[in-house]
Amino acid sequence: MTDSPLSDTPRPTADPDAPGGAWPDGPPWWTSAVVYQIYPRSFADSDGDGVGDLRGIASRLDHLQHLGVDVVWLSPVYRSPQDDNGYDISDYQDIDPTFGSLEDFDALVEGIHARGMKLVMDLVVNHTSDEHPWFVESRSSTDNPKRDWYWWRRPRAGMEPGAPGAEPNNWGAAFSGPAWDLDEATGEYYLHLFSRKQPDLNWENPEVRAAVHAMMRWWLDRGVDGFRMDVVNFISKDPALPDGVVREGRVYGDGHPHYGYGPRLHEYLAEMHREVFAGRPGRLLTVGEMPGATVEQAVRFTDPRRAEVDMVFTFEHVSLDQGASKWDVRPLRLTDLKATFGRWQAGLAEVGWNSLYWNNHDQPRVVSRFGDDDAFRVASATALATLLHLHRGTPYVYQGEELGMTNAGFTRIEQYRDIESVNHHREALEYGWATEDEILASLAAMSRDNARTPVQWDDSPHAGFTTGEPWIEVNANHREINAAAQLDDPRSVLAHYRRLIELRHTEPAVALGDFTMLLPQHEQVYAFTRRLGRTSLLVLVNVSGEEQALDLPGADRWMGAGLLLGNLDGSPAPDAPLRPWEARVHRVAG
Repeated sequence: MTDSPLSDTPRPTADPDAPGGAWPDGPPWWTSAVVYQIYPRSFADSDGDGVGDLRGIASRLDHLQHLGVDVVWLSPVYRSPQDDNGYDISDYQDIDPTFGSLEDFDALVEGIHARGMKLVMDLVVNHTSDEHPWFVESRSSTDNPKRDWYWWRRPRAGMEPGAPGAEPNNWGAAFSGPAWDLDEATGEYYLHLFSRKQPDLNWENPEVRAAVHAMMRWWLDRGVDGFRMDVVNFISKDPALPDGVVREGRVYGDGHPHYGYGPRLHEYLAEMHREVFAGRPGRLLTVGEMPGATVEQAVRFTDPRRAEVDMVFTFEHVSLDQGASKWDVRPLRLTDLKATFGRWQAGLAEVGWNSLYWNNHDQPRVVSRFGDDDAFRVASATALATLLHLHRGTPYVYQGEELGMTNAGFTRIEQYRDIESVNHHREALEYGWATEDEILASLAAMSRDNARTPVQWDDSPHAGFTTGEPWIEVNANHREINAAAQLDDPRSVLAHYRRLIELRHTEPAVALGDFTMLLPQHEQVYAFTRRLGRTSLLVLVNVSGEEQALDLPGADRWMGAGLLLGNLDGSPAPDAPLRPWEARVHRVAG
């Protein structure tokens, strides 16, 4: 296993000849940064109630500093009824007692900043909780001043409220069922693209936008360094709210074409930047989660001249192993992954910026999904990490990913807590889409709860996460896979992530170099180059459990290239066969 060079080399600086080197003041700090996502409910519990909290996070900040990350992204900790684990917010300017208090939050910000890291909050403003005071007022009467803060509509013409098919349109909600819920008191329906307890805000109303902007400024004034914006491309809807296409095997229409890239989206994002971020120091980071966004759309969103967001989360690569839905699991073809990543690398080469991720709170664990979590768990976890982190963009590490944590291994529906998973199980049985065994198999592969089992800190009964009963079961493999066991092991997944993060900090070609895909049709080897000035990096990853011989184009130019980083022992030459799940980064200078 090969270490990257430890040195005091400064972070990459502006290079006017480098791709992306056209920022007026040089490349922003986040081009060489790595972000770490914390899902607070499952990170660390300080009071023994079985649920993670802010003080628990504060107690583990040294782990993040040791890892070397630059930014901590905190999933929602706002006051919430917890229908969707905090993504249903009832008060944007308070902390839910489950997680602590505003004083605990301030202490956490101070601890993060003291360690040279930044804090990014989750911004959830497509919808609120139905218990938010805004919605309580909105639903109180049809003439309430806040009625137009949400999407209210009468039943379809000629139909009685509550009758089958009386909803204003045929859209389906992400968590099953129709996207409309009837309010019996007023006889009208409200729109909810997610849970019925998550009504959508009406961004057409300027009062809504002003209230959101004021809330965002309040958090920035409190020390927050930016926002990850949850499904922010959904905030602009086609006001006509037309029906969606009903696809084969589905019950409801696909409304995404009418809200996924709405007519005023760019206007809203530009206004947000102008009202909230303009004039503040350049320390801030804005990330838009945008399901369904194309490369061409992402270029517009992230073009610094347009001043909308710094980067977006694309979903294209995490849909490649899915058929008609996320529950229709298919084998990943490496050539499809190359085509997707290659297109995004090329599309944002000159303008804009990529976000790089395998895992988050909504995605299953990558080592179980695209790797081999049995015979080659460590090798495949580190190989996939190398593949991702050597691309051009800002990498995101999801809690436990740096340990090689695996999927949950649940076998019974009673073990699941995720509203999407529980609803899918009920709906699939109700409509006869699959058998019980088939449903459980798809949940075991794709459920969001795979990412939400507690972080495995040590081999104690509850993995060092809590002294109480955890809100969701700890993965049974925590006795073998945990942070304590990896801390001083140079061959561990944790050690490899440290080396990857340091490499991005110290080698300018990783952060700012151009990208060229090699062997695009190879089904087992993922190979590409990164080049900046007179430095070239060759990245070779065997995405299989079999040895792979190499036949690289222009192989002569790589003869004698030094091994900068590897995930297995030894120092093979660039043309040496790749062992199972081996990843190598070779460097040529001059």
